[in-house]
Amino acid sequence: MELITTTDQLAAACERLAQHPVITVDTEFLRETTYYPLLCVVQMASADDAVVVDTLAEGIDLAPFFALMNNEAVLKVFHAARQDIEIMVHRSGVVPHPIFDTQVAAMVLGYGDSIAYDQLVERVTGHRPDKTHRFTDWSRRPLTDEQLHYAVSDVTHLRDVFAKLDADLKKRKRSDWVSEEMKILTSPKTYDFHPERAWERLKTRVRKPKELAVLMEVAAWREQEAQSRDVPRSRVLKDDAVGDIATHAPTTLEKLANLRSLPKGFERSKWGSDIIAAVQRGIGRDPHTLPKLEKPRGNGNGAATVELLKVLLRMTSERHAVASKVIATVDDLEQIAGDDNADVGALHGWRRELFGEAALALKHGRLALAMEKGRVIGVNRG
Repeated sequence: MELITTTDQLAAACERLAQHPVITVDTEFLRETTYYPLLCVVQMASADDAVVVDTLAEGIDLAPFFALMNNEAVLKVFHAARQDIEIMVHRSGVVPHPIFDTQVAAMVLGYGDSIAYDQLVERVTGHRPDKTHRFTDWSRRPLTDEQLHYAVSDVTHLRDVFAKLDADLKKRKRSDWVSEEMKILTSPKTYDFHPERAWERLKTRVRKPKELAVLMEVAAWREQEAQSRDVPRSRVLKDDAVGDIATHAPTTLEKLANLRSLPKGFERSKWGSDIIAAVQRGIGRDPHTLPKLEKPRGNGNGAATVELLKVLLRMTSERHAVASKVIATVDDLEQIAGDDNADVGALHGWRRELFGEAALALKHGRLALAMEKGRVIGVNRG
């Protein structure tokens, strides 16, 4: 294992790694006190090499690393890649390609929903990873020998995990299933996030166009403020407060002060006036330009259909040893219950073949569910 602290060392290491068709990659970062994650360490391994890069070393230029991530001749293997990729996109604009995500592959092979790295390593290799430094402060220097060992073991174990999962995928002819998911993970659109879309992240339910308009404006303001100050969103305004503002739409500082979700005296801060301005922008928006609000689904046959689809999903997941989460989400099921042509993943590609067609058949009575020898089975009704 080599600790890299200079640009020349990094360039040489990346040149060596680029000679291999597959490398494993992981990052260590902190994001508790900032909006943008602070990249602290990068670790990489090939079949016969392993390096740890101190990304906070004075004067180091990470350009050789980003060039390697963009090298089409090298497959980059990650576990739960999305956050790692987000960091790289922010730092360099580079979306690593091609990639392989072992968490996605594990779901396709029936290891469960979003299995953690250490659990996957133990199940595949029998080795129990040391979790001591999982929550260590990776920004502190110097890095200890224990930290370096922990960091490099992440990518060396990942080599064995990848080899096992890749072989299983090929044996079960599911490599293409993972490839479909990798297209999403490596699409620039996945990381093209604008403040105007910040409201989509919120779980707040709004029922009226005016509430939605205010929610969109306040969420966008919070996102811009958090970005400009490089602080977590919750440091600016908590999610429940954003929802509360959207519901009540306070147009004066006095009305803002009456909201119990805001800290006492918040309305007297600079942010108080900014929020009132955002609320007024929301109220002034043309309702016809807003996204359509989903109509609340009733508790009648629609809800019953969703429950039946959940049973079918569970049956399909167990029969084919595929994590249910990667086949369909509850939102997918709700949309299928209301629309045969819903634009959801479960009605496209391999998911439609595995589950979607059966879901539509169940919805329209062409398929029934029954019990046989203690198991749920599907019964065709013509």
